[in-house]
Amino acid sequence: MPSPSASQPSDTDASNVRSVVARYRRAERAVSWTLALLVVAAFLAAVAALSFWPGMAVGIVLVVALRVPAFRRRGSARLRTDAPPAAVVGQFASAEPPILAFQWGVADEVRSDDAPNSADTATDGSASGTVATYEFSSLLGLKSVELDLSTDVRERVAAEGEGAGARDSDRTPVATVEIEGTAEGRPWASYAATVRETADGGTVVDLELRPTRRLDLRRLPQGWVAERYYAEALAAQGYEVLERSVSVTV
Repeated sequence: MPSPSASQPSDTDASNVRSVVARYRRAERAVSWTLALLVVAAFLAAVAALSFWPGMAVGIVLVVALRVPAFRRRGSARLRTDAPPAAVVGQFASAEPPILAFQWGVADEVRSDDAPNSADTATDGSASGTVATYEFSSLLGLKSVELDLSTDVRERVAAEGEGAGARDSDRTPVATVEIEGTAEGRPWASYAATVRETADGGTVVDLELRPTRRLDLRRLPQGWVAERYYAEALAAQGYEVLERSVSVTV
């Protein structure tokens, strides 16, 4: 398994990530178009069976039902990599965190602010956050959407007397990276990535997805597609998914 580094990924790794993101994008578009065609088919079927105006009412109900934000996603995952903890913290605190490959990978532009985002930096100044913006365009460039991202690194101090033979899950975290995303001024996603060093010098990342926003029915199929390619996208960046659990609630 390739090891990530604190610098930009190699050409091979970047090519692998782009390949996975491209396949995800094709599948996501196919699912979105299929859903749209199903709505149109249901509308036409209702018109044929009930006449135009009752069918129109059915179509309006379907559109409204698809757009009502009624669901929340929460989840957790455990990732492992051969890279040292400092490199992993740097990746998760960057403008392109590994877990957001499906966002920065398809964005038309990624703009980042090199200034630290957090006041909670390490005493040596090595830990800092990032402020970035992903810009997406649709409708042949007529519509533009921006996703604002901020990361915040919170250093941890090893517990006194911590044994070298402790289990990975018992080891004191090196750092926790908070990742917050907003779209059009509203919460988009919130993650907490707790980074621990393993006994063999690698790194384990315990990831938490927090339910900061509600999703409508249109977003659920997109989420299922992302789940299909989630492990592949991380593997292309040098991470193995050990555990993963995602739930959708009303």
